[in-house]
Amino acid sequence: MAWKLNNKIIRAGRAFTDNNGIQHPANWGSWSDAEKTAAGLVWDASATPAPYDNRFFWDANTAKNISDVNEVDGDGNPILDINGDQLVTLGLKSQWKNLTKERAGNLLAPTDWHVVKAAEVSGYTVPADITTYRAAVRTASNTIEAAIDAVNSHSAFLALHDTPVDSDGNATGNAPINDWPAEL
Repeated sequence: MAWKLNNKIIRAGRAFTDNNGIQHPANWGSWSDAEKTAAGLVWDASATPAPYDNRFFWDANTAKNISDVNEVDGDGNPILDINGDQLVTLGLKSQWKNLTKERAGNLLAPTDWHVVKAAEVSGYTVPADITTYRAAVRTASNTIEAAIDAVNSHSAFLALHDTPVDSDGNATGNAPINDWPAEL
């Protein structure tokens, strides 16, 4: 179910231009049905957009690339940024490796002061449980990044996000992409 203009779905929260060239604001969704109809919109009860996970898909039918994409124009020439470098759209693998590094950094941050203190204060030793935890975080990060690097298809990438379950449907562990040690 959606409002359409010329058989094109008009997304809620986005401005649109009608057939007379009049641009309508993004808050058009708050208009009455009569106001929408007056602007040329038509209600289509059969136009239900298919659901999709926007982390992995552009829309219900278009998967995001797993690998980085060097952007080119219509003639195949590289699109350059303001520094003259080719514009690159990061694929899912690069995006999730970056998220993995960020997560590892966030898990390590609360104990960083122990490492700094050990480096700066003679005689201070980082407690063993913290050393063990920090090593487990680094190992998990490396394992997750290696799993991401190893995938070669969109479906294999999606499988990294599947939580293992037993025959009763109960979770038996973490999804490979989220297999971190328990926080201290």
